[in-house]
Amino acid sequence: MNLPPAAGTDPKGPADEPPLPDLPPIILASASPRRRELLARLGVRFEVVPGHAEEAEHDELTGRELCLLNAHRKARVVAKHHPDHLVIGADTVVYLGTRSLGKPVDDADARRMLALLSGETHQVLTGVCLLHLRGHRERLFADVTEVTFRSLSPEAIAAYVAAVQTLDKAGAYAIQERGEELVAGIQGSHSNVVGLPLERLRAELLAWPWE
Repeated sequence: MNLPPAAGTDPKGPADEPPLPDLPPIILASASPRRRELLARLGVRFEVVPGHAEEAEHDELTGRELCLLNAHRKARVVAKHHPDHLVIGADTVVYLGTRSLGKPVDDADARRMLALLSGETHQVLTGVCLLHLRGHRERLFADVTEVTFRSLSPEAIAAYVAAVQTLDKAGAYAIQERGEELVAGIQGSHSNVVGLPLERLRAELLAWPWE
């Protein structure tokens, strides 16, 4: 699936930001519509080829290490078939303290996760891998955003789970889908919580070709 720049975007970037350099053809190795929408905001043309790689789940890895490992796996499985493309893989994890909150298995699990997050500050980490196999070029980075939840009643939690598809979302919520009902404030990148840290990604693309 080839996607043009989003409507109203300048292919070279916003007027108050430096233009992106000439880049190789880009592939987003993700089936996430949220990441697709975010990448389109940068005004680049790209193709979507989901990276179907088994996601690692290692208790001995930190959240940063885990999301970077999974992002690399997703990018590499696609880059093997498209070595002349710049492949972008990404993985997002949610941590409350040292506890990882993955995707809920059912609505009851989603309600349990949201109850854990209620009134607390947690971390959302997104690992990103930029991989160009033919040029032997790679960038790996992770961004972290702290998200503070409101104190949520059981009724508010139940209403959110009933209204939003939570089973495909780490931590059982999406900040862009009725997030104002849950979130009191964030520190860091908003797009990182959605699934792709655009500020850091644009900075890395500006530095192409990397040494």
